[in-house]
Amino acid sequence: MSTTDLTTPDPTSPDTTTTAAAAADAVGTNRWYLSSAPIVRALVHLCVPMAAAMIVGAVYNVINAGFVGSLHDNALLAAVTLGTPILGLVMAVGGVFGVGGGSLISRLLGAAERDPAEAAKVKHVSSFAVWGAVITGAVLGALGLVFLQPLVALLGADAATAAATGTYVAVMLLFVPVLTAAFCLEQLVRAEGASRQVMLGLIGSTVLNLVLDAVFILGLHWGVAGVAVATGLSNLAVVAYFAVWLTRHSEHLSVAPRWFTLSPAVLKPVFGVGVGELLQASFLIVTSLVLNNLAAAYGDGPLAAMGVAVRIAQVPEFLLMGVTLGVLPLLAYAYGKGDRGRLTAALRTSALTVGGVGVLFSAVVILFRDQVFSVFVSDPTVLAIGATILTAQLVAMIANGFAGLLTSLFQATGRATPAIVMSLAQGVLFIPIVILGNLWFGLAGIVWALTVTEILVCLVGVVLWLAFRRAIDRGLAEGSPQRAQETLAAAGA
Repeated sequence: MSTTDLTTPDPTSPDTTTTAAAAADAVGTNRWYLSSAPIVRALVHLCVPMAAAMIVGAVYNVINAGFVGSLHDNALLAAVTLGTPILGLVMAVGGVFGVGGGSLISRLLGAAERDPAEAAKVKHVSSFAVWGAVITGAVLGALGLVFLQPLVALLGADAATAAATGTYVAVMLLFVPVLTAAFCLEQLVRAEGASRQVMLGLIGSTVLNLVLDAVFILGLHWGVAGVAVATGLSNLAVVAYFAVWLTRHSEHLSVAPRWFTLSPAVLKPVFGVGVGELLQASFLIVTSLVLNNLAAAYGDGPLAAMGVAVRIAQVPEFLLMGVTLGVLPLLAYAYGKGDRGRLTAALRTSALTVGGVGVLFSAVVILFRDQVFSVFVSDPTVLAIGATILTAQLVAMIANGFAGLLTSLFQATGRATPAIVMSLAQGVLFIPIVILGNLWFGLAGIVWALTVTEILVCLVGVVLWLAFRRAIDRGLAEGSPQRAQETLAAAGA
């Protein structure tokens, strides 16, 4: 373990930089997609697998609910639902280390093209991220088990669901270190541009989860404990897969404890970017609870309509998230390399993709919204309000896509302040907007609250981008001597 600086002796041969550049330019490699592949091809490589894995995950959620539903016990279904926020927070903790560490790794790999010594720091970052996630997960899991009963009550379990919820949450807490490590490793592998490997790992984990669900729930009759064990073991398998892949195929990343460091040069950028993920996930849980409680006052119809609208909007939403999350390593690599043209082109192409996919899908669904909604429900009351909710969801989705892209830009360039502000903005704005909307406009105010919030968050992102654009430009100039000369020349003119 090291708590000193991250400098590592490097070859002094004049050919070192040339060798690093040649390695980055090897066509077809993951590094090539980040370094010099055509932008559209790079985005397809990085974003399509990401979106595919997310869609498969969504399908799993539906099938998993079917397994639990086959037990014909509403308390078990409620227990899994009530325990979902725990899983969300665990993923957010993994994201603190994974997203923060991943963006730093991509920047260092980009910087290594001009200064190979930067690549030596990557092992320290990856080891700190993985073991930091494991240690933090272990602490949180232990605390959760100690305070299990208050935690179950906080989640909203009543007398009918407390026992099942306690069982589900307790087993999940035992696997928290595994879950945080799995989510962290996913981000680190993506940081090298290995998006296909991430997709294979996540899809393989999902398939294994389904198999284990069948064994533990239908075969062994373990109920919600079986759901939690299946989730934990499938994530353990993906941790093993990513760790083995990094050991065998990654030139720079390592999960070996000997590279662990507490150097401020690692902690500051990792936590600066990663904390925003934790804040965003926390606010998402709070906003969901507020929204559900307010909507419940209007009966089961609006709640059912919202549930269907969310499921319909999930498909394009996952496609847009695939773009906004998938492009992050590309942006970070270009920034670390000091390649202004590539960063700008990646950002522009991603924005066009987000806008194009969002508008096209929304137009088709809105045009045939009655027919689409009738596939899920037949109640005329739900259909009537469902069309309005679906329209609001789709508009919110487009605004959220652009906001997510700006957040990825801030994370990729290591701008902690705007990244955290973007993470806070949705929760800070949504809660008063939905409460006031309910008071002033009733159900319509609740329906359109998320749309108004997402548009405002997107505008906040644009303002932050304008405010930090010069700082990002300076970082690009520092990343490349040539860029620095160009900047100085432009300033002199």
